[in-house]
Amino acid sequence: MITKDMAITDIVANFPEVVPVFREYGMGCIGCMAARFENLAQGAEVHGIDVDQLLADLNAAAEEKQA
Repeated sequence: MITKDMAITDIVANFPEVVPVFREYGMGCIGCMAARFENLAQGAEVHGIDVDQLLADLNAAAEEKQA
């Protein structure tokens, strides 16, 4: 399960299937230097994204892969 306090790089490393979700939200987090230091909530805030919706979509993609 992905949480708001997880580092973006950890999310991508542990759940590579969510990369398209980040792209859909306009977050190029894979290559961003700040992704190493920002958690999901901080990254969403910087991009003006509703973190709860992003989190729901990320977890849905991760769960779909596990199913």
